[in-house]
Amino acid sequence: MKVGLYFGTFNPIHIGHLIISNYMADYTDLDEVWLVVSPQNPLKKKKSLLEDYHRLAIVRVAIEDNENLRESDIEFKMPRPSYTSDTLAYLKDKHPKNEFHLIMGEDNLRTLHKWKNFENILENHKLYVYPRVLTIQEEQEVEQIGYLPENELQNHKNIIMCDDAPVMKVSSSFIRQAIKDKKDVRYLLTEPVHHYIDQMNFYKK
Repeated sequence: MKVGLYFGTFNPIHIGHLIISNYMADYTDLDEVWLVVSPQNPLKKKKSLLEDYHRLAIVRVAIEDNENLRESDIEFKMPRPSYTSDTLAYLKDKHPKNEFHLIMGEDNLRTLHKWKNFENILENHKLYVYPRVLTIQEEQEVEQIGYLPENELQNHKNIIMCDDAPVMKVSSSFIRQAIKDKKDVRYLLTEPVHHYIDQMNFYKK
């Protein structure tokens, strides 16, 4: 089985994450997409970051009606900080019959050369890359030169550019701040996620 790994803190998971996950499961040759919840770095604790098990539970309720998506707490059991190359090796050992590949935004592809063992990742795994909304700086760069400079890695044989993947300009940080400011976020979250967060009074302070 071909499994796409979509890593994130998912604090909280929102419709943007789910649209990308479902697109990858439906429109590519991946059989399943696993949403890998990143554990909290004990050296970089953030007040706004929910406990690991809460973020995992929120992901679970977000995708429970989709048989092609599943949540994963695999990195909770690994040494921290966790590195993607180590996670891939651990998963391959644990699930030898599966092929594991990565799902990432174009911004992550641009910094991939800084990752631990990135050459090994590129050689042994496919990377399914979705576009994203440009930053203000990138928009200005496009205005000046007429285009965004090409990422030199995007032509690698194991890079699959998913240019038609639907992306949204929505972020977890925006949602957290909106909840704190008592704004209506129901259309940015699925109903089960919105209900869970509201019942638990998350992000309100």
